[in-house]
Amino acid sequence: MPATEWWQRGPVAGVPTVLQPVAHILLQVRESVGELVAPLTVDEWNARPAGVASVAFHVRHIAGVIDRLFTYARGAALSPAQFEAIAREGEPMGTAEIPAALDALSHQVDAALAELREIDLATLGDFRGVGRAQLPSTVIGCLVHGAEHAMRHVGQLSVTVRIVQSG
Repeated sequence: MPATEWWQRGPVAGVPTVLQPVAHILLQVRESVGELVAPLTVDEWNARPAGVASVAFHVRHIAGVIDRLFTYARGAALSPAQFEAIAREGEPMGTAEIPAALDALSHQVDAALAELREIDLATLGDFRGVGRAQLPSTVIGCLVHGAEHAMRHVGQLSVTVRIVQSG
């Protein structure tokens, strides 16, 4: 485990200064998830102590939330595949699916970082409608919330991991 968190490791290459916090959060999300889930068994991945969301849900949801909020930031609507992924987030995960779920999360972080490097900073305040109701947000609002919501689930994941490991 590194001695410092991502926000203390300096700028992420190619990401504009104003978007550095988003990049740092996304990188921290990926690293923290990997550390938290590394020792878990498949049963622990799927456990739902006291009815809380499983580790499997959190890992899928984190990748999905980044994907969805960055889609909104681009001004696009969610695709049928994204809606299907939402429906599958809560499903139990088999042993063979775990590496794919972690790879999907890592790929989503990489894709988000690539987008951050290409964003026209003049658009950060532009309106973005979120969801079917087209709730009002902005480009930067979607980017920040995508990272923040992902990190919120890392916190929930951390608690779930502690509980399932305690037996």
